[in-house]
Amino acid sequence: MVSRAGAASPEPGRDCPLCPRLAEFRAQVRLRERDWHNAPVASFGQPLAQLLIVGLAPGLQGANRTGRPFTGDYAGDLLYTTLLEYGFAKGVYQARPDDGLQLVDCRISNAVRCVPPQNKPLPAEIATCRPFLVATIAAMPRLRAIVALGRIAHESTVKALGLRNAETPFGHGAIHRTGALTLYDSYHCSRYNTNTRVLTPEMFRRVFAQVRADLDSGNL
Repeated sequence: MVSRAGAASPEPGRDCPLCPRLAEFRAQVRLRERDWHNAPVASFGQPLAQLLIVGLAPGLQGANRTGRPFTGDYAGDLLYTTLLEYGFAKGVYQARPDDGLQLVDCRISNAVRCVPPQNKPLPAEIATCRPFLVATIAAMPRLRAIVALGRIAHESTVKALGLRNAETPFGHGAIHRTGALTLYDSYHCSRYNTNTRVLTPEMFRRVFAQVRADLDSGNL
């Protein structure tokens, strides 16, 4: 498992140059959309949370525009509605970073912090950005549960924890217990997955119902 001490900063700088393709794409969008965030998207929520949600990467017109994970696109509509239902958030989600929504014992981050072209980061970019995920996990001393949204988020989280994918295979609804942490898998809450019924709202809610039950029962 990843060490909780001595990690690098959990957030890249605004002009992070580590992935040249992503930096170039970010620069192009900045010229076109000057009022957007157009920078690495920081984690949302408090480091003392027991739950961490790991997504893939900021959406072009979602988090890359608004500066808050899963804010401004369909994936956020489903995610935040579900978090409110199970007590991991409070307030009203209005798809903008100043809506006053607060996370409760929950934090949200991404495997890749910058928006990738066509929402598809390259393997090298995922690996390059992983130290920020490692540092995010290390900076959460009360962390007990991680929900990975999609296979890429799952595999990057597994590697960040120092585990092997062969021993912790991805599957919707799968639960992997490792030391003091438990990793829960879900299909990503993207519009494509819900439109094609790969993921239904009911399937998504069941994942968070299990996390809530496990945290409340002290099983984690």
